[in-house]
Amino acid sequence: MKKKNENTIAKNPTAFFNYSIEDTLEVGIVLFGTEIKSIRTGKVNMKDSYAYIRNGEVFISGMHISPYEHGNIYNKDPIRDRKLLLNRREINRLIGLTKQKGYSLIPISLYFKNSYVKLKLGIGKGKKLYDKRQDLAKKDANKQINTIIKKQNY
Repeated sequence: MKKKNENTIAKNPTAFFNYSIEDTLEVGIVLFGTEIKSIRTGKVNMKDSYAYIRNGEVFISGMHISPYEHGNIYNKDPIRDRKLLLNRREINRLIGLTKQKGYSLIPISLYFKNSYVKLKLGIGKGKKLYDKRQDLAKKDANKQINTIIKKQNY
């Protein structure tokens, strides 16, 4: 069995806080050479990014890839919309979910798989304010429990 070579480049820090993710997809992304070089140096920000469907194609918007320092005229716009690579069957499924059930497409993480750049795309619904408060309360309670257990073990 061949071991997968995956290296995480960037994560969306607000994805799981603002959305309840129900399903994930691994998708490819269309990039240019200078963008790949900039990604290899780790200059990616996914904080305010989101995905959308237009004319039967899926795009990611708001993902900032800094211009490559040695790229001069070959650099592209850092926050341009980039096309995502999915099968027609997957796109049709996403269209149905986003139109009928009100789901959103949220980019979760960007990583290398072998020599390709892949994007983990989440399908989920936005959380309400009280859901976020409950998550923060659970996180705080777990943190307090862990500190009490650590103190008792010493």
